Amino acid sequence: MKITAARVIVCCPGRNFVTLKIETDEGLSGVGDATLNGRELAVVSYLQDHVLPCLIGRDPQQIEDIWQYLYKGAYWRRGPVTMSAIAAVDTALWDIKGKIAGLPLYQLLGGRSRSAVMVYGHATGRDIAETVDEVLRHQAEGYRAIRAQSGVPGLDKVYGVSGSGRMYEPADSHLPAEHDWDSAKYLRHTPRLFEAVRAAAGEEVHLLHDVHHRLTPIEAAQLGRSLEPYRLFWIEDPTPAENQQAFRLIRQHTTTPIAVGEVFNSIWDCKWLIEEQLIDYIRATITHAGGITHLRRIADLADLYQVRTGCHGATDLSPVCMGAALHFDTWVPNFGVQEYMPHSELMLSVFQCDWRFEQGMLYCGEKPGHGVDIDEKLAARYPYQRAYLPVNRLQHDGSLHSW
Repeated sequence: MKITAARVIVCCPGRNFVTLKIETDEGLSGVGDATLNGRELAVVSYLQDHVLPCLIGRDPQQIEDIWQYLYKGAYWRRGPVTMSAIAAVDTALWDIKGKIAGLPLYQLLGGRSRSAVMVYGHATGRDIAETVDEVLRHQAEGYRAIRAQSGVPGLDKVYGVSGSGRMYEPADSHLPAEHDWDSAKYLRHTPRLFEAVRAAAGEEVHLLHDVHHRLTPIEAAQLGRSLEPYRLFWIEDPTPAENQQAFRLIRQHTTTPIAVGEVFNSIWDCKWLIEEQLIDYIRATITHAGGITHLRRIADLADLYQVRTGCHGATDLSPVCMGAALHFDTWVPNFGVQEYMPHSELMLSVFQCDWRFEQGMLYCGEKPGHGVDIDEKLAARYPYQRAYLPVNRLQHDGSLHSW
């Protein structure tokens, strides 16, 4: 079997997605997600100009060799653009492998470790009362784990909170929007949010919160300690992870579990944090961390240290990534939770998926491969639209701050 064609499909059915489709001389094809939010066209160029010419004529069954070829052969390794491109190829090849075998992807990985995948939903509100209402709505829909985010009094805009209180799209402007920030206001407000949410939602539901890299290590430690009475499932990205020693300081001061890694691209980004047991959940995702082949290595390392997976799963990743992630989650022994933001009806008309949601759980399908495909004719009706993520500036002096 040989790869005869490979092409990149860029579409915007409500937001930008980059999809790679690989075809073979035996009529089988596979798709992979290459979406890099706010930098989509960089990955398109990397694939079209540097990767795809190297794939034609290769045996698509040699997944490991092709992965090594694209990783080691580039010399300039790692980084979000390179690893997203490799991930798209890798995911498409696993999709083809499943179709060759006539098996769903999770069977190729080793079979089921669980019957269903627990997911967490996003409850957002402009204030505490609205967030509480959204948490209760998610509970009524069957969610067992819910991420709660709220607007902060005195701040105009806060990441993760829409103007309507429902779903949001951070990449929402032709040029980067500028948000204001004040850590002191946020630190005063957030414990009040979770006091109200826990009181309303009860003790059984898992509560999560995304800090989004905005605190210093000692501020993150203060937040983690102040949230201990409300027994959070995790706080996510409490501080930027470039200085990983910072997580030791946080760990010394709080027992609130820590999740990190949605911006990580390889095992080398999280190796030290895992080995030093400074995190509880690793959030690297198939699309940005080199595909299924590489995410397996990260999960295996994490398992040695009782670190569980909690893969990023917002709608900045296409349904192709979610489909592959659910097969990965169904297999991986040290699974923790899967993030889930439902894609819109328009998105799901472009991408055909075979997973289903029931009572806070997602179930991957039984089709050969990962079970997701793209309608290219329909996708062509929704061309790329430039969209940037916002930036943060400190409220008191306007200096740029981690977003």
